[in-house]
Amino acid sequence: MVVCQTMACNAQVIDTVLNKVSQQPFNFSVAVPDGNYRVTVTLGNKKKAGQTAVRAESRRHYVDEVVTKKGKFATVEFIVNKHSPVIEGDVRVKLKPREVDYKNWDDSLNLSFFGLMPAVQRIHIEPITNVTTIFLCGNSTVVDQEDEPWASWGQMITRWFGPQVAIANFAESGLSCTTFLAQLRLDKILSQLKKGDYVMVEFGHNDEKEKKVGDGAWYSYSRNLKIFADRVKAAGGNIIFCTPTARRFFKDGRIENTHGDYPEAMKTVAGREQVPVIDLTRMSTTFYETLGEEGSKKALVHYAANTFPNQEKALADNTHFNPYGAWEIAKMVVMGLKQIQSPLASYLRPEWQDFDPARPDDPDQFVWQMSSGSNLTKPDGN
Repeated sequence: MVVCQTMACNAQVIDTVLNKVSQQPFNFSVAVPDGNYRVTVTLGNKKKAGQTAVRAESRRHYVDEVVTKKGKFATVEFIVNKHSPVIEGDVRVKLKPREVDYKNWDDSLNLSFFGLMPAVQRIHIEPITNVTTIFLCGNSTVVDQEDEPWASWGQMITRWFGPQVAIANFAESGLSCTTFLAQLRLDKILSQLKKGDYVMVEFGHNDEKEKKVGDGAWYSYSRNLKIFADRVKAAGGNIIFCTPTARRFFKDGRIENTHGDYPEAMKTVAGREQVPVIDLTRMSTTFYETLGEEGSKKALVHYAANTFPNQEKALADNTHFNPYGAWEIAKMVVMGLKQIQSPLASYLRPEWQDFDPARPDDPDQFVWQMSSGSNLTKPDGN
């Protein structure tokens, strides 16, 4: 049953009594306009015990597994940003072919329920305009990866913010500052941004491969970062830079810098333009070195053959995170917000605990409820 408070159902309050419990993951979708939505989910079932984790859109993680006894219920609440490619009229974000069918870009708000026994009694969705939105710009280390075993910090950081904050992820694999701007993704962000909202920017992995005349850390990259800063500030937003996450490239037991001058160039632009900067390069380097050359494979897409369906060959990727690695990087971003004394830190959920990349969580104790789909295709970029 779906109850709408006005005739325009897809623009107003949606209240659905789902009363569903299953041994398999299941989804719920409803067509709504672009915007932020407060989602309240009542977990549990009258006749069965439940164990339920909640994600939205393209695997944005919001709720760790909640255990409910038979006949008992628990309520969780979070904010989901829904966006389509449409900017205005016929002007649209220039999506990559692989994105066209992604839940992040369709016309619906999508919820997914996972766990040993996902149980959902009721779903309440209402538009909300008085929350702070954090818009994410970046590449494959930031994007909401659609399928297992790939993951990014952008789809994990949602776990740590309370119902006063929306995370809107516009990142995509393989993008640089140049291509992000050319695909009108910043234009889309600015069409939704309210005064006081935030834009977080992490680029470098793909920018460093651009070799045309005028490219480089101190030329096009620096110029483009200034464009981000200028346009966001002019729109009344706040901008934060994140230096690129390190690649897992060991030499003599230490991580080698594969990013050249790009992290330093970002810091230089940040200093000149008075933009706060989070040093993810440094923190992720510490993280990998703490885990060690072999142990650090547990943070990335390194899996033996036949781990996933139809996987005949081993996966060995030293750039793209698995869920554990993305979870840890997201914690570094949160710590970075605290270190730069960002007002966003005041919106963290009460269960947040400060994190030190030199003392990472044990990868063997990390619990992740797997999505139903997997994809062996490596994301664009490296």
